[in-house]
Amino acid sequence: MRAYAIGDIHGHLDLLKVAQDLVRQDRERTGDTAAPLVHLGDLVDRGRETRGVIEHLMQGQARGEPWVVLRGNHDRLFTGWLTDPHAHDPNLSHEVEWLHPRVGGAATLTSYGIVNPAERNLNQVHAEALLKVPPTHRQWLSRLPVRFLHDQALFVHAGIRPGVDLRSQTEDDLLWIRAEFLNDTRDHGVLVVHGHTAIESATHYGNRLNMDSSAAYGGPVSAAVIEGTHAWLLTPEGRVPLG
Repeated sequence: MRAYAIGDIHGHLDLLKVAQDLVRQDRERTGDTAAPLVHLGDLVDRGRETRGVIEHLMQGQARGEPWVVLRGNHDRLFTGWLTDPHAHDPNLSHEVEWLHPRVGGAATLTSYGIVNPAERNLNQVHAEALLKVPPTHRQWLSRLPVRFLHDQALFVHAGIRPGVDLRSQTEDDLLWIRAEFLNDTRDHGVLVVHGHTAIESATHYGNRLNMDSSAAYGGPVSAAVIEGTHAWLLTPEGRVPLG
């Protein structure tokens, strides 16, 4: 009934490997090599090693690691931009788009060897991206699931729409929701393990566990182990209870 979770990565391959190593150490202590390790999405943007993050996760899955990788809203923005750079995700503010500094898409393209993407002609940058972003990366990102249910925990990127059956949740809510979910204290029937909303450190709120410890803003990529509805932060010294 055990599962592991890793929060938002945002192009920080070094921090991801540190978090995965903490999971490896806990597996050695428990002897559990089969429990799923769920990466909660937002693999891309803001950090400078998005390409490396994607390749690392793809290679791990290919060699049989029990890794689940969920789609985050930034991952969807990336694949959406590759399909149509002029399209605008309705969940983004009207004054920003994927290459805006607040979103961080330029760092993703830079990781693929595209120079100054936010300062050049959009159509030219897009054409270059189609040449330099491997089709295997696009296909893998577009096929990522948006939820993973394991025992008493539901893993999603952003959260759920409270009061809506878990089977009827929309992708927009699973990838983008904030206030309606974050401010709701009711029992959702499962522990919702999520990221998306950056906080100082991983925090258990009783009905949900937020794993986004602000890797995009200088914080770590956090790793936790969940057993039932109980969770522990993984540290070099071992487990620290969350709750």
